Amino acid sequence: MKLLSLVSLAILSQSVSAHYIWNTLVAGSTTSSAAVRQPVNNSPVTSVTDGAVTCNVSPGAATETVSVAAGSTIGFKLDNTIYHQGPAAIYLGKAPSSAASWDGSGANWFKIAEWGATFDPFGFTDFNLSELTTTIPSSTPSGEYLVRIEQIGLHVAGAPQWYISCAQINVTGGGSGSPSKVSIPGYVSASDPGLTVNIYNPVPTAYTVPGPAVWSG
Repeated sequence: MKLLSLVSLAILSQSVSAHYIWNTLVAGSTTSSAAVRQPVNNSPVTSVTDGAVTCNVSPGAATETVSVAAGSTIGFKLDNTIYHQGPAAIYLGKAPSSAASWDGSGANWFKIAEWGATFDPFGFTDFNLSELTTTIPSSTPSGEYLVRIEQIGLHVAGAPQWYISCAQINVTGGGSGSPSKVSIPGYVSASDPGLTVNIYNPVPTAYTVPGPAVWSG
């Protein structure tokens, strides 16, 4: 089974090159593309130390901020599916003032969900999905946030690719939680084993998603 998985992944890396954009926010019962800071194209960010890893390369301005209650669904949708093998995560960043006026800088970010790997055969749980959603922890403080999704393509060994979008939300009915926060960039080192791993040979038997631990409230 491990040999089959290795061969399948190697074929995938040669035959699949499609890029994609997380272009639609899912917030409770609402979906919105206007709340997303739309990337200028579907090319990935290729450096975890680049400022573009925050919300992508010069994304367009969002035209609305969507209100969503703490404890509700939050996430993003694609027009197609995730083609690349690699982990994914969703972060919230507390805006110092309004979400619309914040560029995402500073240690204001915390992770609320991640999608990692499965084994025998090896693969990633987000592969071939068109929507990734989670729940806003009920103790998340009310206020305006950027919600950020990343999927890290590891299909080219030694050259990870980030597919990123940020959207503007206003969390209502929140609590008094106090998650530890990180800066993006700064949340992951380029030498993190979750980025430098070769997913083909030897086939991994363990995998840790890069970045801080998930905060569940």
